Amino acid sequence: MRDAGILERLNRGLYRLADLPPLGNPDLVSVSMKIPGGVICLISAPAFHEITTQIPHEVYLALKRGAEPPRLDHPPLRIFWFTGGAFTEGMEIHDVDHVSVRIYSPEKTIADCFKYRNKLGLDVAIEALKLYRDRKRLKVAELMKFAGVCRVEKVIRPYLESLL
Repeated sequence: MRDAGILERLNRGLYRLADLPPLGNPDLVSVSMKIPGGVICLISAPAFHEITTQIPHEVYLALKRGAEPPRLDHPPLRIFWFTGGAFTEGMEIHDVDHVSVRIYSPEKTIADCFKYRNKLGLDVAIEALKLYRDRKRLKVAELMKFAGVCRVEKVIRPYLESLL
């Protein structure tokens, strides 16, 4: 069926009908189908929520600490290991090209960006906070709740106060 052009190969072991419209976000769909225990996070999540100008060159994925590391050839992955509430809190399920994709909420994503500011850059976290304020309805209580979960309340508070 693949050789006849009926099926299109997305990834190893992952096919779809060739006559369907093109996927809007094939990397997120592939990762979600191949790694159902993962959650899209950090640069990939703000890109999905449109609160960053960064273009992710890898799919940033959160896995529960102790989970088996994935073996995926394409797309490139950057794995982060989360524990407890940092992994389970703020998870949303979005329909992306008719596939359920687990992505952290914008508020949880901003808290994660501040938590990993040394790996991503503080400018990424501040930009996400500013664009969140401009493009979304600002939910300060929700944002501070996730900052508490990620243990970055004291870090995020001065930036949040300066923007309000």
